[in-house]
Amino acid sequence: MVITISDNAANQIQEMMKEESAGARLRFGIKGGGCSGLSYSLGFEYEINEELDTVEDINGVPVVFFNQDIPIIEGTKIDYKQNMMGGGFSIDNPNAIVSCGCGSSFRTKDKVGTPGDC
Repeated sequence: MVITISDNAANQIQEMMKEESAGARLRFGIKGGGCSGLSYSLGFEYEINEELDTVEDINGVPVVFFNQDIPIIEGTKIDYKQNMMGGGFSIDNPNAIVSCGCGSSFRTKDKVGTPGDC
């Protein structure tokens, strides 16, 4: 398994998927940007490229990864926390050696990315 999705996060994602078209999958990966150089990409996907993508069922959620992102996100834990101010997903990536103050960008030992605005 590439990543771990907590029960709370899985429940939230499954609720969100109810509003998507049939065949939706969660796509999780990275993109360049953010003040540390890399940002997480999280959204719904309908098209799968069998040569470039890996698909896994994680805690009841169908998840798609770009194969090239797997070494950077492997071991990542996604959780969903609810408090009086609302709720949101948290991402804990053991490969990140630097994270920015806003918490939405990072870099790894081997992948720096292209810094931009947070």
